[in-house]
Amino acid sequence: MAKEGSLLIVDDNRSILAALRLLLERHFARVVTLPSPNRLAAALREEPVDAVLLDMNFSAGVNTGNEGIYWLREIRRLRPDAKVVLFTAYADVDLAVRAMRDGAVDFVVKPWDNDRLIASLRNACDLARSEREVKQLREVRRCLTPEEPMFWGASAAMARVREIVEKVAATDAHVLITGENGTGKEMLAREIHRRSVRAGELMVPVDVGAVPETLFESELFGHVKGAFTDARADRTGKFEVAHRGTLFLDEIGNLPLHLQSKLLTAIQSGRIVRLGSNVPVEVDIRLVSATNCDLFGMVAEGSFREDLLYRINTIHIDLPPLRRRREDIVPLARRFLERYAAKYHKPLEGFDAEAERQMEEHAWAGNIRELQHTVEKAVILADGARIAPAELLLRPAAGGTSAASTLEEMERRMIVEAIGRHGGNLSAVAQQLGITRQTLYNKIKRYGL
Repeated sequence: MAKEGSLLIVDDNRSILAALRLLLERHFARVVTLPSPNRLAAALREEPVDAVLLDMNFSAGVNTGNEGIYWLREIRRLRPDAKVVLFTAYADVDLAVRAMRDGAVDFVVKPWDNDRLIASLRNACDLARSEREVKQLREVRRCLTPEEPMFWGASAAMARVREIVEKVAATDAHVLITGENGTGKEMLAREIHRRSVRAGELMVPVDVGAVPETLFESELFGHVKGAFTDARADRTGKFEVAHRGTLFLDEIGNLPLHLQSKLLTAIQSGRIVRLGSNVPVEVDIRLVSATNCDLFGMVAEGSFREDLLYRINTIHIDLPPLRRRREDIVPLARRFLERYAAKYHKPLEGFDAEAERQMEEHAWAGNIRELQHTVEKAVILADGARIAPAELLLRPAAGGTSAASTLEEMERRMIVEAIGRHGGNLSAVAQQLGITRQTLYNKIKRYGL
């Protein structure tokens, strides 16, 4: 194993210092020793220290540990990123508790066990490097993350969503956002984070559906070097990066059942363990999840854990599709027009009246995302001062159905027809539609059939 980590050892017994240097230089990249804490402050300024092995007593005949506690506090003040392992010949539980409360990461008793000491110091170095990496990632993300204001519109449906957000954003309550594809779930998650007390920290997004099952634990919880074949270096997981901020799990309904328990454990305990490590890491996150799936139906089917659903679902916000907020379509399109006209250097004044009418009547199965792409294409194709219907390239609904016919109306009609065809046999109806009986029950209730 490659030697990594920088150690500072402080002990008044020179024989112990010599023995420790001989042992630890075989395992760590740099080992610096001090026979007295008097030069500790200077050493912390001069040396790149990951971990400090600190004796608890330096005065002859004194074994209270108070000196060690004092210097522990000094190290935490001078170099808060360095991790401290305390070292003493007197095993005292109360003293260990005091030390941990003041920021020590471990407590080793003399005479020491070599393997135990090496493992403790290696874990301390790993933790120090991990925290520095997380800090660097936060700074990078803070510079790169765009801040785009939420578009609320004028619809009653979005007014209700805004009212909920204003009540819950400042709390630490976990939020579940549901809605069809393209309704703006991630933007709403960013708005919740922006209004929260964690706004000064990061919101870290994870597209759960895009993470391969084999990499899920590494992606969320991180790993240490050598944890698996391709683990050539330590990696910080998304939970640690989001520490003190918000973790956004998009498409959480795509998480396989056997991985849901691991996520639940991390959320409940507030701790994660990197793959290949046995050191728990405390994480403080606010969780916002999103999905276009019917999680309650999935619970009934047995494909989503009920305890996980209730853990992530303290507050539930359902984002309405565009067809339920038609008064917001044109204002939102104008917003996209302004953005893309600037991007493509087009001096456009807006949409003509017929183009606006067609947009208001279109079904928008892809919701805001579809509208955005439609406007971008129209801006690129536009020749005049205003965008015309031909430049929108809107496709009529299949089978000659009016564009005003919504997907929900078509789904309702399909269910009604299937129920009539099978004489009310719901098992046969569910089989024809390719859904479970529970999902069918939910849809029947939803449509008032």
